[in-house]
Amino acid sequence: MNQLKLVASILEKSALRYTPAGIPIANAVLAHRSQQIQANALRDAEFEIVAIAAGDISKRFLELELGVTSEFTGFLVRKNRNSKSLVFHITNFEKID
Repeated sequence: MNQLKLVASILEKSALRYTPAGIPIANAVLAHRSQQIQANALRDAEFEIVAIAAGDISKRFLELELGVTSEFTGFLVRKNRNSKSLVFHITNFEKID
């Protein structure tokens, strides 16, 4: 199974674009910061990840303000067929108050 659930905030986002097939795409960079337990010790977990929201969710995604913490759900795929870099494809999200 390839499913990722991540609490993060939008660090950067680009304007809405459309694929040749007319599908709206929103590109962004998400920032995550937390503490995790590993081997009975706390470990700081901090990273940025490239994210894409496609289709109907893309417009709602772009309405989120920068820095607002949300829970994002989706899956990981390669940036392209020959790349080793991963991109988080967002399928759902909700703001965390």
